[in-house]
Amino acid sequence: MWQLKQLEKLREIEPDIVDGAIQMLLEKETVLKEKLIIGAYVDGDINFGKTAELLNLHPVQLRDLFLSRGIPIKIGVPSEAEIRAEGSSASKIWDEA
Repeated sequence: MWQLKQLEKLREIEPDIVDGAIQMLLEKETVLKEKLIIGAYVDGDINFGKTAELLNLHPVQLRDLFLSRGIPIKIGVPSEAEIRAEGSSASKIWDEA
């Protein structure tokens, strides 16, 4: 799709414009936002805690959602950086609860 290619190129020069437009789209299209976030989790781009945070779900709610949809839940953390990221995301969720 030519539009995506042009957005990528424009983002290199005008990141605020592209990021703002994407943010507005995702705020309006909540199903798209959810699919992108879950896709990022499945691809390993974000961890479970960040996924819960971005979807504004408690980790138990996210686990139940994943189980109901047959989405694999990744257990274990391969690096210290990811352990810290998981802890940071989890603490934000618990603070808001």
